[in-house]
Amino acid sequence: METVQTVHAVNRQSNMQTVDDAMKVLFSKLDKAIDDMEQGRTQTIEKAWEEIDKI
Repeated sequence: METVQTVHAVNRQSNMQTVDDAMKVLFSKLDKAIDDMEQGRTQTIEKAWEEIDKI
């Protein structure tokens, strides 16, 4: 039974790291986008969707 609990704990930890990594990337991209917007660097919605699709 201990082994099963350990596996579940490791899986939860791995999933959390994956979520944390994804959130870091998301916030990094959002921060860059906000900086671009504040500097007047904008793009068309089509170009934005192309960038989103790459992720």
